[in-house]
Amino acid sequence: MESVPGSVSQIRECSYRLQQLSKQTGITIILVGHITKEGDIAGPKLMEHIVDVVLHLEGDRQYNFRLLRCVKNRFGSTREIGIYEMKGMGLVPVENPSEWLIPADHNHRASGSCIALVCEGFRPFLIETQALVSTAVYGTAQRSTSGYDIRRLHLMLAVLEKRCGFFFGNQDVFVNVAGGLKVSEPAIDLALAVALVSSLQDIPVPRDICFAGEVGLSGEIRPVQQLDKRIAEATRLGYKKIYIPASGNIDIPPSYTTVVQVRLLREMFEQVFG
Repeated sequence: MESVPGSVSQIRECSYRLQQLSKQTGITIILVGHITKEGDIAGPKLMEHIVDVVLHLEGDRQYNFRLLRCVKNRFGSTREIGIYEMKGMGLVPVENPSEWLIPADHNHRASGSCIALVCEGFRPFLIETQALVSTAVYGTAQRSTSGYDIRRLHLMLAVLEKRCGFFFGNQDVFVNVAGGLKVSEPAIDLALAVALVSSLQDIPVPRDICFAGEVGLSGEIRPVQQLDKRIAEATRLGYKKIYIPASGNIDIPPSYTTVVQVRLLREMFEQVFG
């Protein structure tokens, strides 16, 4: 083609010819490219329509964990996820990610740290959510996140101030999801709210409890999916108590973990910090 190498027309034509070659010979072809900051494939969107499967390999360069997400799949579900660890022999599957992403010492108690039960696809695991709230040194308070949406943090702070009476206006707020993961599932909201209040009041949260729930704008705790799998994961790892949304009839599986259903953030704070 006469167009410049790397142009839209060239990428489209190369993708089409590789697709025809794959269908004629039965060879599986993997196209490797990079993505933009928004998470889209760099190049024409048409390439995603030509291929059968689109996979994203994500991870922080400071950590050894990598997540393989499926964005498009003509042959199955896109809700599956693979978790891998980089070793000398290459990427090795992580069988029990919860044991890697949470601290092993349950006796260590520090304010601003809380355990969240999240689901990536159909796979539940526990991660540590950390928050640091301190008095702002400069005029404007800072807001910084790692692994969590900064806009979601602003929303959470507004709900805590308006519905629960906690003031963060003159406080610097820093949020971190341990392990270098990026979590977009709203079920992490409940653990983040507890971590923020814990750091603000400097009250540690017991290490043997975990949280799963979405926080609404009116301060209510909204339901999340796959609660049975989350409770089973918390039981398997020996957690004594899990806080979940109170949303009608929930089929709670029998376990040694105490399941506490809460409707409002204010009620939950009274139970956790009361």
